[in-house]
Amino acid sequence: QVRLVESGGGLVQAGGSLRLSCAASGSISSINAMGWYRQVAGEPRTLVARISSGGSTKYAEFVKGRFAVSRDSAKNSVYLQMNSLKPEDTAAYYCNAVRTTIAGDYDYWGQGTQVTVSS
Repeated sequence: QVRLVESGGGLVQAGGSLRLSCAASGSISSINAMGWYRQVAGEPRTLVARISSGGSTKYAEFVKGRFAVSRDSAKNSVYLQMNSLKPEDTAAYYCNAVRTTIAGDYDYWGQGTQVTVSS
């Protein structure tokens, strides 16, 4: 099992910045990719950014150039630096970890942290 604990959400004005953090514990040795998704009530959860164990990154088009995902393997943590925030970035942000085993890949989720961007 993998436990993910997020922090860093909050209320910010448009154009501002926030940094989300996510710390993993448990069976972390087999974690492959880590990343962030977001969800607005009534809509599906969508990928924001993810980073592999090798450092490869993938971003959603709507955050390219504004958000940056990073990972600290020594701290078993992943971060999301969010700059130039827009009201449409308002959502619950969820940390995700993919654990790779012989039986397949398993997804783990944090409890979510709310980000609210005011206009």
